[in-house]
Amino acid sequence: MITLRTLARDDIDTLYEIALATGDSGKDASKLYKDPKLIGHIYAAPYAVLTPQTCIVAEDNEGVVGYVVGVFDTRTFEAELERSWWPDLRQICPDPGATPQPHWTVDDKRCAQIHHPQPIPQSVVSKFPAHMHMNLFPRAQGQGIGRKLCENWLDLARENGVTGVHVGVSPLNRGGAAFWQKCGFRKPPNLDLPREDRAVWLGQYLDG
Repeated sequence: MITLRTLARDDIDTLYEIALATGDSGKDASKLYKDPKLIGHIYAAPYAVLTPQTCIVAEDNEGVVGYVVGVFDTRTFEAELERSWWPDLRQICPDPGATPQPHWTVDDKRCAQIHHPQPIPQSVVSKFPAHMHMNLFPRAQGQGIGRKLCENWLDLARENGVTGVHVGVSPLNRGGAAFWQKCGFRKPPNLDLPREDRAVWLGQYLDG
């Protein structure tokens, strides 16, 4: 039986594990990284630490199997990351530089994100100010759990007056893009994106 609940502090280690298990465009990334926590440092843990009230986990009889994390105000969250999340990580993650290089490893790419984070494009945030991330262990996939997590998070966003939510998907993650589209997310037309931006941005307007 699956139970959905608000994230607890002792769930954070499992969020790191799930982020790694799905970190290669939805597939297991554990063989790609020297530092297995790097992807979780960016896409899971900061939400769990800074905004646990907007994080929901799915739990079965073996433990947490999935999560949805996000924030209602992307720009405020980006500023908070700069104040209280990135500085400590920059002390332990070497800076490879701001310009991507052909020889970079996946660890280098994630460290570059930590040292030189790129804000979400304004054309996305202006229409969809909130954002979310979601991942499930393979054993929990294909059972409708992701859909339930998404619906619960969107309900929470509506209750807090959010008018629009966006997600960013890797162009290589076709399964992820298909999932979000089934949940009502669409690619907005006429987005003014930076030339170097490679994410696929999907958004959904929320009714009150």
